[in-house]
Amino acid sequence: MDKKITIAIDGFSSTGKSTLAKQLAAALGYVYVDTGAMYRAVTYFALQNGYIDAAFFDKETLIRSLPFINLQFQFNPDLGFGEMYLNGTNVEQEIRSLRVSNFVSKIAEISEVRAKLVEQQKEMGKDKAIVMDGRDIGTVVFPDAELKIFMTASAQTRAQRRFDELQQKGDAVSYKEVLQNVEERDYIDTHRDDSPLVKAENAIEIDNSHLSREEQFDKVLALVNRIQ
Repeated sequence: MDKKITIAIDGFSSTGKSTLAKQLAAALGYVYVDTGAMYRAVTYFALQNGYIDAAFFDKETLIRSLPFINLQFQFNPDLGFGEMYLNGTNVEQEIRSLRVSNFVSKIAEISEVRAKLVEQQKEMGKDKAIVMDGRDIGTVVFPDAELKIFMTASAQTRAQRRFDELQQKGDAVSYKEVLQNVEERDYIDTHRDDSPLVKAENAIEIDNSHLSREEQFDKVLALVNRIQ
């Protein structure tokens, strides 16, 4: 019988971490957790309550509001994965907007936010058989994960992918805006004081600039099979 393992997938924004994680979870019968959705939901909460905007950021009020933020993943059988619910409301679509993307890295810098979400993430993975993606999964959340993947691709490639996704959703954004967002998030994610984005010491790096989703999935599934 295959042993249950923890799979940690880290990497830069728009590298397709969630797509790969969903594929692996479905193939292995594992639980999938998109930690980025959790940070996006907190960001959406902050935006909705006027705690953050282009001109200001009321960190202290957001920190005081953290006990009133309830996050849950509810499985959607039609989609095959859990959707994010914020205080009982499905916000899966709302949290994927460029507006949320523009502020999520600033929210994720806050130590109190990270502490709250990391605690929840550790609890979710206590029984293994989980695929979790984010920025600090292999370094902070699951430092003992049996398989750690670090995904990367050029900023231009990632911006084009994100731009295409937003266009398909009907969002009126320009490629230049998306590229700027990708580059800004890269800088904030890698330079923050608390749990910056870094490749875990024993992580396997995958540059998927020129890989199809199928090629990438086959490559990582082979790594999983080697461990199991």
